[in-house]
This record gives sequence, C-alpha cells and structure tokens, in this order.
Amino acid sequence: MSENHEHWMHRAIALAQQAAGNDEVPVGAIVILDNQIIGEGQNQPIASQDATAHAEIVAIRAACTEVNNYRIPGSTLYVTIEPCTMCVGAMIHARIDTLVFGAREPKAGALVSNLQLHEADIYNHKLYVVEGILSDECSDLMARFFKLKRF
Repeated sequence: MSENHEHWMHRAIALAQQAAGNDEVPVGAIVILDNQIIGEGQNQPIASQDATAHAEIVAIRAACTEVNNYRIPGSTLYVTIEPCTMCVGAMIHARIDTLVFGAREPKAGALVSNLQLHEADIYNHKLYVVEGILSDECSDLMARFFKLKRF
C-alpha cells in the first residue's frame, strides 16, 4: 500500500514543481479512482486570479468533470501539503474517501496541524486521512520555494 501511495505522490510532487516554475506556491494534487488519475491540479491562484484555485480544488473540479458527477465516492486525493479549511470542505462535499498528504502545513493545515475538520461530527461524510507520504520531499520543495522568495 505504501509503495502505491509513493507512486501517486511522486506525480503530485511533479505538479507542485510545475507550480513553482510558474511562480505559484508549490502544491500539487491528483485524484485517483480505480487506480487511474481522473483529475490533477497544481496551485494557480495567481495565474488564474482565483483565490479558490488551490491544487486540490483544481484536481477535484477536473475529476468531477471526468466522472460527470459532483461526487466522487471511492476516490483518493493525493496532495503534497496538508490541505486548508476550504480544500478539506471541498473533499468532504465531493465524497472523496481517502486523502493522502505529504507534509504538514503548520499555519493553515486543517487536518492535523490546527484543526481536525475530518473528525467533526457536523458532516455526514467521513474522510480517511493518511499523512507523511514522502513528507521530506514535499516539505523541502516548499522550503526551497520560500527561501528563494526571501532573497
């Protein structure tokens, strides 16, 4: 199982690297259903002038279009960094089964770092969370990006 998680996380990392190349915060995400990529995204709020264009949202939109439904039961979303509140909410509403993320996001992470939204009793869908897959690679990508921004 861990090998499969690493396989898909490598694709998310490649998307995050593309985002960094576009001067966007390097986050990449993919949605998997039946062992196939049905949606992928990278951060693009600057280029799209859309505050909601986080990698996860872009990937979910693409996946929903691919399956012709606003819900994606049985799917897994892979993302390089712990999602924010908006993205966790979108995953719950899309009925994504499993979220796999790389590195924690200490400032805005809404699953383990600050909030535990997926454990809230207010939702009628539960999101299973796996953390720490290729976390060093994911966090190093963010650290390098912001180090370059500071100089």
